[in-house]
Amino acid sequence: MPPMGVAALGAVAGLTIFLGLPIGRLRSNAVGLKAALNALATGILIFLLWDVLSQAWEPVDKALSSHQLGPAVGQGLLMAACIGVGLLSLTYMDRYMKRRALALASPIRPPAAPDGHGPQAGSHHPHGAGTGPAVGTATGVAIVAATEVESRAGARRLALTIAIGIGLHNFAEGLAIGTAAAQGELAFAVLLIVGFGLHNATEGFGIVAPLSGTRPSWGYLALLGLIGGGPTFLGTVIGQAFSSDIVSIAFLGLAAGSILYVVIELLAVARRTGMKTLVAWCIFAGIVAGFATDAIVTFAGA
Repeated sequence: MPPMGVAALGAVAGLTIFLGLPIGRLRSNAVGLKAALNALATGILIFLLWDVLSQAWEPVDKALSSHQLGPAVGQGLLMAACIGVGLLSLTYMDRYMKRRALALASPIRPPAAPDGHGPQAGSHHPHGAGTGPAVGTATGVAIVAATEVESRAGARRLALTIAIGIGLHNFAEGLAIGTAAAQGELAFAVLLIVGFGLHNATEGFGIVAPLSGTRPSWGYLALLGLIGGGPTFLGTVIGQAFSSDIVSIAFLGLAAGSILYVVIELLAVARRTGMKTLVAWCIFAGIVAGFATDAIVTFAGA
């Protein structure tokens, strides 16, 4: 198969992530449904974190088994550094974005009284405090609206972060596909494409789970799909040109750090719902779904 044919199959494997994206358009605002979707996504991402870490550690494990201490230490330190960069960079970025949003938010001030002496003018008139309830109502509505806008923005940031983490992971998967094809192991490369395609279908759901009830546009969902699935194609193209354990470990480490950050965020969301039993069952279901797809791929020989 020509290189562009392999690259096209790699693109198909990456774009199966779009199969799970329409769930993000669900209209329901039910708290229970949101909690279930977020917990299911958390379970899938916990499995994915294990999968990414095991792939990143594999070259280190091989070096240790061969008593090659130097390469093992170097690769291990690279893995640890990239996990730290992936986790902490997103942590500080999120903190910066929240502070920036607060700084840009216009202060909510009650309107001036009719006599022009400011919001407290009504207090000078025994019977002139009638503007108080209206001002309080307007301020309360504005606060609720601002909170809702921030909540939607937070959901979009979290979905984007998930897409970035999965995209880094899928780039490493694309490298594996391209390397197998370059070494003449075409049948193995095709099995990898099928297996990664199955994984990506569940990963798409994990990306949009935080968006349930917010009705994101189809364009935004397409952007998330390209960020999460597109790197599979890019990795396949590059993997056919050269193979490097160092590059693979670096991207897998970055992916692990970013996925870990997302898991922490989703667990915080789950705790706020107060639905511990539902959350526990759905996290368990997500982990089982991840291992089930992995088992199917392994049984098929990939």
